[in-house]
Amino acid sequence: MVVNDIIIVVECRVICNGTAVVLVVGQVPTLERRSVAGRQLGIPNACVMRCHSTIMVIRISEERFEELPEFDYGHDYVDVGDVRMAYIEAGPSADVADETFLCLHGEPTWSYLYRKMIPTLAERGRVVAPDFIGFGRSDKYEDRDAYSVEMHYETLRTFVTELDLTNVTLVCQDWGGLLGLALAIEQPERFARLVPMNTVLPDGTQEMPEIWHRFAETVATADELDVGRIVQNGCYNDLPADVLEAYRAPFSDERSLAGVRTFPGLVPQLPEDAGADRFAEARERLADWEKPAFVLFARNDPIMSGFRDPMRELIPTASDQPDVWIDEAAHFLQEDAGEEIAEHIVAFVDRT
Repeated sequence: MVVNDIIIVVECRVICNGTAVVLVVGQVPTLERRSVAGRQLGIPNACVMRCHSTIMVIRISEERFEELPEFDYGHDYVDVGDVRMAYIEAGPSADVADETFLCLHGEPTWSYLYRKMIPTLAERGRVVAPDFIGFGRSDKYEDRDAYSVEMHYETLRTFVTELDLTNVTLVCQDWGGLLGLALAIEQPERFARLVPMNTVLPDGTQEMPEIWHRFAETVATADELDVGRIVQNGCYNDLPADVLEAYRAPFSDERSLAGVRTFPGLVPQLPEDAGADRFAEARERLADWEKPAFVLFARNDPIMSGFRDPMRELIPTASDQPDVWIDEAAHFLQEDAGEEIAEHIVAFVDRT
């Protein structure tokens, strides 16, 4: 059903010609409407699609993404298990591009965060910017318990495998760094370069700053959560109202916010926490990384700036690149200084 611009996708144990189906009620133009199964269920405008396991997801109506400022890019989807991951693509096609930029966002944003960087990057190569499950146009689990480090990691790995991305320059920030760097060390044959920005690889031994703990608690427990306000608070510059609305677009009510509510709490705080082993392995293997790496952090990020020098020290090849701070930028440095950062990245690719 469609409630507040949300399309709810629910698995129903209904047998129609011997097949379990997912019942989708509402305006879903990509599915056949008025299907036999829908009529049998007494809902004549229902749509059905096959499902391989029980799921409960929310799919946001495309109407909420119309007329986004500065983001006139087509989008597509990749099936990653029983959910689909959205992404945008720009620049030359896969068959002619000699470089691919994989741009990974973090909490609580989506691929829209990279809109200022995409034009410059797309002049140099193919740009692929996905939305993690629970964010952007991607499917969203309603149950917070469905979100885990492994779920996010496995869906990202499936996404990269399905698109068969190669010669990748990984551009990653916040949770995009945790997941992307871990994937890069597991599949180094796909990745040519690393650009970690305002991120950390937490194996449970790092002490997160107090401001991060307050943020994580607020996100998990606040009665009302305004994603636009979160993004504004993480920026150095004031953002226009229509840009703030673009960050709110993927979340039209509380049910769609489960991924946002959950992400900070997935950061390992102790070595025995879920995900700590994966990030510990990533740290260990990054210490032997031999391909180019360029660390770009914002000087005014109160959460991540303290992890910048340790990141440069962790990756041996990072010291081969210029020692650069992005001065007039905060946590969402892509928003504050996207054009400048994109120029730095293209120059990095050209010299390596």
